[in-house]
Amino acid sequence: MNVAAVLKAKGRAVAVAGADTTLLEIASQLAAKRIGALVIVNDDNTVIGIISERDIVRAIAASGEGVLRAPVSTVMTKSVVTCEESVTLDELMGMMTKGRFRHAPVVMNGELVGVVSIGDVVKHHLAEVEMQVSAMQGYLATG
Repeated sequence: MNVAAVLKAKGRAVAVAGADTTLLEIASQLAAKRIGALVIVNDDNTVIGIISERDIVRAIAASGEGVLRAPVSTVMTKSVVTCEESVTLDELMGMMTKGRFRHAPVVMNGELVGVVSIGDVVKHHLAEVEMQVSAMQGYLATG
């Protein structure tokens, strides 16, 4: 299974913000949408960063609550690991584990087309394993 299959099942909607959005506005969006990260894009929908709940907590711990008035560009992760739709879930899981990140923007021809979380990867991986187990049980039952 690949990233395209995940996006087909979950949809391609991505929560985004601009680089000048304050951390307080970012935190409000994360809470309202009940998500863990926002992709930061420029005017042509090109990924320029990503910000997670973890990033915001670390910024507050390092600089105090005043940092919430700062633009997200001062705190966001700028070297974002992205993937394409053709990447397999095993490859993506390896990338996420090695890089210790939980959200991967999906980019095609330089443009943002979706986002996949580690939760999405695990959900689809488990479904694939369950399907294999069921097929094996059916095979064994019919001898």
